[in-house]
Amino acid sequence: MSSQVVTLHVNGVGRDVPVSGAASLLTVLRNDLYLNSPKYGCGLGECGACTVLVDGVAARSCVIPAGAVGSRQITTLEGLGAPGQLHPVQQAFIDEQAAQCGYCLSGMMVMTVALLARNPDPTDQEIRRELSGNLCRCGTHLEILKAVRRAAELMRGAGMPSP
Repeated sequence: MSSQVVTLHVNGVGRDVPVSGAASLLTVLRNDLYLNSPKYGCGLGECGACTVLVDGVAARSCVIPAGAVGSRQITTLEGLGAPGQLHPVQQAFIDEQAAQCGYCLSGMMVMTVALLARNPDPTDQEIRRELSGNLCRCGTHLEILKAVRRAAELMRGAGMPSP
């Protein structure tokens, strides 16, 4: 299969990357750009481990052809904050100890950012519905709910704009 060079805008930086026609965005993010937060889970867009933001909207990177992204802005967990300057969602997940194995964590946090951009004060039911497609096998569901509520508080308190 032939490859083409595409410019991907990831975490605020444009990068020219050779991409084969069959390569998923997830594969390029992990293997070519060395971003490890989106994880390979099911490969079918069902588990949420590979979730990234594409123009601020949560998307499953394992089912998106990398060549189809074009000039859209892609944000991974690495692009939300930095050590010493964490995004409120990252801080809330730490504060509430919402991680166990961590495999689902990136997708959960990215989905939370997308949710809070649309709805800065979600109910528990809205949070559950939003995160229902992100699978966690470790049983930290209650901590994750607390973390989303805490992130909403932090973001409202900081007057944060949408990502």
